[in-house]
Amino acid sequence: MSKGTVVLAYSGGLDTSCILVWLKEQGYDVIAFLANIGQDEDFEAARAKAVKLGAKKVYIEDIRAEFVKDFIWPAVQANAVYEDRYLLGTSIARPCIARHQVEIAKKEGAQFVSHGATGKGNDQVRFELTCYALYPEVKIIAPWRIPEFYGRFRGRVDLMEYAQKHDIPVPVTPKAPWSMDANFMHISYESGILENPKNHAPADLYLMTTDPKDSPNDPDQLEIEFKNGVPVRVTNMKEAVSKDSPLEIFSLLNQIGAKHGVGRIDIVENRFIGMKSRGKELNLHLILNLSSLLTPFSSPGDESL
Repeated sequence: MSKGTVVLAYSGGLDTSCILVWLKEQGYDVIAFLANIGQDEDFEAARAKAVKLGAKKVYIEDIRAEFVKDFIWPAVQANAVYEDRYLLGTSIARPCIARHQVEIAKKEGAQFVSHGATGKGNDQVRFELTCYALYPEVKIIAPWRIPEFYGRFRGRVDLMEYAQKHDIPVPVTPKAPWSMDANFMHISYESGILENPKNHAPADLYLMTTDPKDSPNDPDQLEIEFKNGVPVRVTNMKEAVSKDSPLEIFSLLNQIGAKHGVGRIDIVENRFIGMKSRGKELNLHLILNLSSLLTPFSSPGDESL
């Protein structure tokens, strides 16, 4: 007999793929929700994978425009930067995802929602405060805080062994065991050799930006028009190309920033619960720096890579 229906914030990565199967083992009916928030993803392949792993239903929603308009632009208005360099790419995405997760839970009559956030990090707080604010009676299943789960899976090696045992295809390997989060605003990495701050990130880790030493020496000239603190039009003067919708503006600036190697940072951040965590962030933050005309442009040369 089913214990109830749970809507899982599903990415298709190692953690949430294993969690989907584990929730099924625990007796829950699982609805997988995958948000298209700008990550490079084969969404139909992800849907097929979730179904193969036992999801009762799969929702895939394109929320990129909403993410830019309702979350990135307010961050631009606030010139939001954490610890002098982190532009909150993951932080502001989680409430956007959780808002839709709650809508699906209400629509489906699901009593539970679940996520793959670690019990040692910030994402659990971002997901759960959003869910409780919008659906106070919901029950949250956070596997990484459940002794039966974290006692069984002591780390990513155990998860990879579980995935192999249950024929779960995952994009990580023991040589590249990255915990990765990607969206329209950034991509971040943790785990593996990055846990030691002495280690440099391997060159092939970076997917969104050109290596600064390989970026062009010829500049692009941009003209950005602001209204009430947010961009309403951007023009690449060199190519005479203009964009005026939030999604198109941010997409164009992503392309220009990536081309010139803008946005790489290396940070040891303070987490909400008091721990420190080292991560590599690829923040395509050209627009965030330009949002404050009094703020100097941030160069990728500021990094110690």
